Amino acid sequence: MDIKTATALRRLRLVSAPEAVSFLLLLLCSVLKRTTDFNAVPVMGMVHGVLFILYVLFWADAWNRTKWGAKTALFYFVLSVLPTGGFFAERKLRREAEDAVIASRARQEGVVKA
Repeated sequence: MDIKTATALRRLRLVSAPEAVSFLLLLLCSVLKRTTDFNAVPVMGMVHGVLFILYVLFWADAWNRTKWGAKTALFYFVLSVLPTGGFFAERKLRREAEDAVIASRARQEGVVKA
C-alpha cells in the first residue's frame, strides 16, 4: 500500500467516528427540540452536514485509491448514513490499516513473497 492510499484510508477513519457522534447528537437535539424549548438543531445540523460531506469526499478518495469493489464501497457508504455506522467503519478501517502494516513488514523481512 502506497503512502497516498494509506493517507486516504486514515482520513476516512479519522472522520468516521466524529461523523457518527454528530449524527447521534443531531438526533438527540431533534428529540429535545420537540419535547423542550431547547433548539440546537440548526447548529448540530450544520456540524453534522460538514462532517458528512467530509466523510463522503474522503470515502470517494479512498474508493478511488484502494480500488475497492462496488460491494465494499457501498458497505462503507451505507455505514455513513446509519446513526452508529461510523463507529463500525472506523473499527474496520483501523483493522485493515493494521493488517496492511503487518503485511508490509512481512514483505520487507522476506517472510512473504509478494
